[in-house]
Amino acid sequence: MEYERTDVVDRVELLRAYAYGLCMGAADALPGVSGGTVALLLGFYGRLIAAVTAFTPGRALTVLRGYRPERRSKARDALLELDLQFLLPLGVGMVTAVVFIADIVSSLASSHPVALFGFFTGLIAASAVALYRSLEISSPSHVVAGLAGAGLALLVAADIVQLPGSGGVVIFLAGAVAISAMILPGISGSLILILLGQYVFLSGELSAFVRAVADLVGGGSLAAVVDPGTTVALFVAGGIVGLVTIARLVRAALARHRSVTLIFLVSLIAGSVPAPLHNIGETHAWTAETMGLTAAGGPRRRRPVRS
Repeated sequence: MEYERTDVVDRVELLRAYAYGLCMGAADALPGVSGGTVALLLGFYGRLIAAVTAFTPGRALTVLRGYRPERRSKARDALLELDLQFLLPLGVGMVTAVVFIADIVSSLASSHPVALFGFFTGLIAASAVALYRSLEISSPSHVVAGLAGAGLALLVAADIVQLPGSGGVVIFLAGAVAISAMILPGISGSLILILLGQYVFLSGELSAFVRAVADLVGGGSLAAVVDPGTTVALFVAGGIVGLVTIARLVRAALARHRSVTLIFLVSLIAGSVPAPLHNIGETHAWTAETMGLTAAGGPRRRRPVRS
């Protein structure tokens, strides 16, 4: 009887973590809404940060060496510290929500780009206003942080400041920055992707990858999986690197200079308000390219991969 009760509790915990992941993924898939804020509101932000922080290369190696009998005890302890019984269902829930919303975004970006990015502009602006109300700008350092955050966002949105490299390098770096932002309260990963001009492209690649995998199960072509699959793999790899590097730096900044860091992050959101409007023209150009209707009559390069 006690075993059955424990089993039921475990299942409820798994379902709860999955539901948390759905909520967090849906928030992160929409610019202007933060998955980190959702985690705070639902009361699992502390557990999330503790689990992510526990994910270190050393601990991962300890787990991988668990195949040796003499190391199994340490590997078991490392697994408990990683809190995988929480992170795995949370991650599955997030992926479920992101895939669903990415498919919708990919479709609307082609059919109704003005309405879609107009909605995103309003969402980002409303988020910035709401977050600014909770902050107190009371010193010159606060003003400098605010101007720096808004200025950086405007420069990136205008394509004056860009990620270094091209092609796969840009996708990798975008993943590192965006997934780091996903766990921070106030700023979402999708906002970073819109700012970097990657949002529509990566949403389309993710949708194409999921469809190709589904077709493969039904006898489709493996070649159709490789191209979008490579993009998804690069993005995820960048995200993993970002979680153990950039996210830690931001969390350290929040711990030491919380008010200045929060003002910088919220100002980054405010400066990103025009970013979706830049995506309208780019999406039209991308659609024209795929249809062979570019003004010059020749192929155009997509901004997202900056080849």
